[in-house]
Amino acid sequence: MRTALFAAAVLLLPSVPAPAVAAAATTTSYRAVYHNTVPGYWMNDPQRPVYLNGQFQYYYLYNDDYPATDHTSWRRATSTDLVHFTDQGVAVPKDTTVNGSIWSGSPVVDTAGTAGFGKNAVVALATQLDATNNAQAQFLWYSTDGGASFRPYGTAPVIPNPGRADFRDPKIIWDAARSRWVAVLAENDRLGFYTSTNLKTWQSVGEWVMPGYGVLECPDLFAITAGDGTTKWVLAASANGKAIGQPNTYAYWTGTFTGSGFQPDNAAPQWLDHGWDWYAAVTWENPAKPKTSRYAIGWMNDWDYAANTPTWANDGFNGTDSVVREIQLEHQADGSYSLVSQPVAGLDSLATSTTDLGTVQVNGNVPLSYSGDAYELTADVSWTQLDNVGLQLRRSADGTRHADTGVYHDYAYLNRGNTGNPDTSGRYLESRTPVDPGRKNVKLRILVDRTTAEVFLDDGRYVHSSEVFAPAGDNGIALYTDGGSATFSNLTIKTLGPISTPATPTGTVLGDFENGSYGGWTSTGTAFGTAPATGTLPGQQLVSGYLGSGLVDSYLGGDAGTGTLTSPAFTISRRYLKFLLGGGNHPNSAGNATTVNLIVGNQIARTATGRNEEYLRWTTWDLADLRGRSARIELIDNNTGSWGHLNADQFLLTTSP
Repeated sequence: MRTALFAAAVLLLPSVPAPAVAAAATTTSYRAVYHNTVPGYWMNDPQRPVYLNGQFQYYYLYNDDYPATDHTSWRRATSTDLVHFTDQGVAVPKDTTVNGSIWSGSPVVDTAGTAGFGKNAVVALATQLDATNNAQAQFLWYSTDGGASFRPYGTAPVIPNPGRADFRDPKIIWDAARSRWVAVLAENDRLGFYTSTNLKTWQSVGEWVMPGYGVLECPDLFAITAGDGTTKWVLAASANGKAIGQPNTYAYWTGTFTGSGFQPDNAAPQWLDHGWDWYAAVTWENPAKPKTSRYAIGWMNDWDYAANTPTWANDGFNGTDSVVREIQLEHQADGSYSLVSQPVAGLDSLATSTTDLGTVQVNGNVPLSYSGDAYELTADVSWTQLDNVGLQLRRSADGTRHADTGVYHDYAYLNRGNTGNPDTSGRYLESRTPVDPGRKNVKLRILVDRTTAEVFLDDGRYVHSSEVFAPAGDNGIALYTDGGSATFSNLTIKTLGPISTPATPTGTVLGDFENGSYGGWTSTGTAFGTAPATGTLPGQQLVSGYLGSGLVDSYLGGDAGTGTLTSPAFTISRRYLKFLLGGGNHPNSAGNATTVNLIVGNQIARTATGRNEEYLRWTTWDLADLRGRSARIELIDNNTGSWGHLNADQFLLTTSP
């Protein structure tokens, strides 16, 4: 109903002047600008970060075999401000013990060394499938290098499965009042409580049942103090309330933790986010204000449509996090306590330009002359009498496509139904939160990135986070009302710049393909041409993941071309050779190869091929047995069929893998 009204307003008001806003650059990539994303392949559940030596160690479930398997490891990223992240590779490896994949859990810094691995060891409890009975159980991993890498504490579970089909996602806290560790586990429709003094030996002490919210996952437990000095315990879990018109995000209860159970203030949960895509969220202490403030991050996806993302085909990855939020406990007017959240303050450091539009009067539809896909918009909106008020985000030039957020009578909403989105069922297009119908104002803070929208209402009392896959170029904004007029005051738009992602290794550069030259590498045939590519070639899917402005791309003229590209001879002076590789999956053994080969003594000593994707990923060869030998790198494209090309960049001899 509202969409039709908006469209009519556009037609009736073609001459409304557009307030001037500086234009921002657009892009054809779906990789987020200022949200943390997986470098390639798959990401899902965040794992609660730990703070050590002035740095947050953040982990998440990662699958480098996606979509062929669902096996996950823990990948690590580090941050000092929870805005800029540096990828650090896999920390907890998968399939290296008989128990296979590593699922969700939580790390802790064992400051007193209670587990016997030394003071400040990072100890993680994580779910795996017990190889002896194929049941979910909890296994211990530990790190003595500051959380960079973990080793298994044997292959037997430290919390065996007591006979439950769902028994996963342990969350560990230190219960200072009782001088022991507490783990909360998701056990279908209940949360189980377990205690330990050494992180190795655990006992069950109680449970709390919460039926009606599906199979619970990723529980949480913590104490937090409100501004009025009241301290509450919070028990939470990722819960599915869709069947009863509730979110599928982070449900929480305030109350009292007894040491073996939980006494809630109210039976019904509250929700930290009301959108469709803030799942498996974790919270952790703010080291600067540990009693009154926490941080939170969620996976911006939903299992109902987790694979329905253009990022995989277009950019070679599937996995985006929300921005990190600061959460606090707030005393509400009705006497209850609720968590409120706002983006961390450091997000402001990403602003590359700020435009203050002041006050804009709206009666109908007012497009802004803004073009961008990564920004923050804030506004105080007030009215006397109307039916509907809000903003069209990711608006197409003709006004026919857009995501909408605003207030309609007695609820606020975020609706993505009129633009690209992952929900093919049509059931999860609009999220809602209550609004007093007597109110005549709302405070909005809106974060838009290339595939996401996060709307914070009234200083974070309610939040809506959802994936939005608007077509490239749909980067406009319009203000609108139905049935009356409204005032948008303090209207400000900040264009936000990028955060750091993968760390770039250092070493002796054998080829980086910059400055329009192959730098002494020689080519034959037609596939590689006489100079490197400077990006995606005509007719090719978007190529990404390379460094600088040049790369090897044998799609020149399409897949029909063939040829070779060979490096000058060099001495293997360091243990590892690293390079970025993408393109077709055609190994030498299959014939018609698209491969990178290391030639030593006129023999192929190492070889690699792509994964049928245009995203370039790091490949590492251990050359310890070849140190001191003379070698050449040879790139071969002998394939003229589908994915009959390869992409490569940044060949480095280095001392670390």
